[in-house]
Amino acid sequence: MELPQLDDLYRDAILDHRRNPRNSDKLDNATIIGDSVNPFCGDEIHLQVDLDADGRVERVGLQSEGCSINQAAGSMLTEAVVGKTLYEIDHLVQTFKLMMQGDSDAETRLSDENDLKSLIGVRNYPVRIKCVLLSWSALEDGVLSYRRSSEAG
Repeated sequence: MELPQLDDLYRDAILDHRRNPRNSDKLDNATIIGDSVNPFCGDEIHLQVDLDADGRVERVGLQSEGCSINQAAGSMLTEAVVGKTLYEIDHLVQTFKLMMQGDSDAETRLSDENDLKSLIGVRNYPVRIKCVLLSWSALEDGVLSYRRSSEAG
């Protein structure tokens, strides 16, 4: 596939997630809750995760406000984490961050993760990387809070 066609394919995936966000219903009484806000641009993420009895992500809800990149990245995240354990999510978050920093090995490891690789092009616009990472920050914060409350209780 030629490079311009590949760029179009990636752009199409981002637009599709923006126009048709996945898992956008709010989950009441979620196991994990994470929120992130970028005060510089006003982007917001509100994330809820339900775990099943085996500790795997059963359902995800994500509500986002802001730019198309922020909203598409959040939608992609929700698809990528369903069925994963918290340990697998930790690994996915770190791999995704490395991909956004230009790590080609991370790109290869993410090849089976739905549309996540379509966000590679955002690296060409450093100011927009925060838009991509906002939902991942909400997920990390939510998992960390969940772990702390589980250890305390």
